[in-house]
Amino acid sequence: MASGARKVVVVGAGNAASCAALSAREAGAEVVMLESAPQEDCGGNSRYAAGSMRITFDGVDDLAQVIDLTDEEKSLHDFGRYTRESYFEDMARITQYQSDPELCEVLISNSFDTARWLSGKGVRFQASYGNQSHPIDGKRRKFWGGLAVEAWGGGPGLVEAEHKACAREGIEIRYDTPVTALVIDDDGAVTGVKVRSNGRVEVVAADAVVLACGGFESSAEMRARYLGPGWDLAKVRGTRYNTGAGLQMALAAGAMPYGHWSGCHAVGWDQNAPPFGDLAVGDQYQKHGYPWGIMVNANGRRFLDEGADFRNFTYARYGRRILEQPGMFAWQIFDNKVIPTLRSEYRIKQVTKVRADTLEALVAKLEGVDAKACLDEILAYNRAVRTDIPLNMAVRDGRRTEGLPVDKTNWADTIDQPPFEAYAVTCGITFSFGGVKVSTSAEVEDTTGHAIPGLFAAGEMVGGIFFHNYPGGTGLASGAVFGRIAGASAGRYVQCVSPR
Repeated sequence: MASGARKVVVVGAGNAASCAALSAREAGAEVVMLESAPQEDCGGNSRYAAGSMRITFDGVDDLAQVIDLTDEEKSLHDFGRYTRESYFEDMARITQYQSDPELCEVLISNSFDTARWLSGKGVRFQASYGNQSHPIDGKRRKFWGGLAVEAWGGGPGLVEAEHKACAREGIEIRYDTPVTALVIDDDGAVTGVKVRSNGRVEVVAADAVVLACGGFESSAEMRARYLGPGWDLAKVRGTRYNTGAGLQMALAAGAMPYGHWSGCHAVGWDQNAPPFGDLAVGDQYQKHGYPWGIMVNANGRRFLDEGADFRNFTYARYGRRILEQPGMFAWQIFDNKVIPTLRSEYRIKQVTKVRADTLEALVAKLEGVDAKACLDEILAYNRAVRTDIPLNMAVRDGRRTEGLPVDKTNWADTIDQPPFEAYAVTCGITFSFGGVKVSTSAEVEDTTGHAIPGLFAAGEMVGGIFFHNYPGGTGLASGAVFGRIAGASAGRYVQCVSPR
């Protein structure tokens, strides 16, 4: 470490925190990361993620700057393109036009370059063949939903690569060191943090602090307070350590609350999954094949349009819909036309599943469901399918039902070919949408709109980007983009402050 380098403390050790640390180090700062979790469970929610990262790309040649693609892959598959305009349209539509336009612009405009920057740091990316493409003829695959890039090894691989990069750059990571408060001087500048370490409280002095330690999704109390009744009972997809501590200390320092505090990313999650994420299973408790089947509640009724859009654009809000159902659960139902094509998460050992050779036998096995009503619902659904419209899973095909209380508007197909399978799901919360207001330079702003000197934020701490819903892969992209910006801003800031 260069003599006299100014110190930046990064709170957290996930994707956003790692990007902030690496960026601050690039700016010449001494950097230490403080992680509340032990080393074996470090990395926040990033470690539990599938690893998809939504970035702009203008064709396969752009992707080849991030992913190692062979000439055969370039010529064989239809990767399409995902332009800035498409990204903006998706963000606007999905968030009901409430995403902060300036922050959204920063996210989108920096997404490709940030992925390329991470690649230069040793993070490997690959094409999302498994979950983001469909076969169109023989070996050819067509990518859909604008999401073509994922980290090698998923979330665990991403965090591992980032931590290796941090080690190469001389960045220390202190584990089992939860931060409890910010230290603020008489001029209102952040000058360090208080931590608990080895049973003692100590102060870690700093010239700047980057908060990148997640939202409040792991706190049952805060979920109930901000998201509403019943949310304290939701399962948590990821880390148990994102309890909102960073948000609380930022608010105590005068930060402005910002964004959708009653909103969150929540998905269909195996009904019998543990209360918090399991790194041995990762994201495989998720059940995202519902666009190809139907979902029924305890009353045996469908309650949402499974084919409203590509899975990328509906899965993050359908967890809430499941939580709202009687008993907070639902069953996903498929027939043998679909079963062989289901995602890998349907084939793990830890799955709540029933199977039968007739629909009558299947509905009788659906625990907690009105079997007669469910059978009637399936048969009514089958009669309503527009079989005259071709089925095409690679596009929004318009193959729909007609005349049902809740119609399915794409990918509707009869459930009539045995054997039949059903999977029980409940709500799994990923992260909370509410955060603090930051500038386009990731400075945390107070309630008067002024930057709090020495305080920056990234990742789930940033409010104002996601409302109501979420385009798949945007969380890791946002964490990386704002982490990189926060670290660079903190690095610039510490060069200007007077010696402490």
